[in-house]
Amino acid sequence: MIPFSNTVPYDVVSNDVYVQNCPFCGADNVLLPMKPKELITVREGKKKLLIFPCCHNKVTVLDSDGDYLLTDQRLR
Repeated sequence: MIPFSNTVPYDVVSNDVYVQNCPFCGADNVLLPMKPKELITVREGKKKLLIFPCCHNKVTVLDSDGDYLLTDQRLR
C-alpha cells in the first residue's frame, strides 16, 4: 500500500508542473523544475531528484499518477 503521507498533489498548467503549497515552507503556487514528460518517465520507474525552488529542500520522486507525486520521505 502506498503511504499517503509521502505524497504531494500537483497540477499541470500549460506545460508547467505546480504544487499548490510547498510541503516544507508553505509557499503558495510553487513552479516545480519538472516538465510533464518527466512525469511519464517517473511513472515508468525512473527516479527524479526534485529541489523545491522556494526553500531548496530536496525529495526523490519515486512514482506519480494523475494527481500525486510519491516521494521517499514524509511530507504530510
